[in-house]
Amino acid sequence: MKTKTTIQNLTFTIQIFREGKMFIAHNPELKVSSCGNSLEEAKLNLRDAISGFLKSVKKLGTLQEILEEAGFVQRRNQWFDPELLVIDRLSLAI
Repeated sequence: MKTKTTIQNLTFTIQIFREGKMFIAHNPELKVSSCGNSLEEAKLNLRDAISGFLKSVKKLGTLQEILEEAGFVQRRNQWFDPELLVIDRLSLAI
């Protein structure tokens, strides 16, 4: 008997910063990064990188473990995003 595949959208955090002329896009939950020549290109490349990463870990059978480590919670075969409370910056003297 075939099991039904459920498609679900998950929400991921994106942080974008510049290194010289390049835009670096980073996802802190999965620790995946990519880059591009513009904000939009960096975001699209990060989307592709996250998608490829998730497909790979799913194929390896570690998707559930990876998502749980990233703060996602599974209830009744549905994943729930981690609750984002604050995004802030902290300055420290070094």
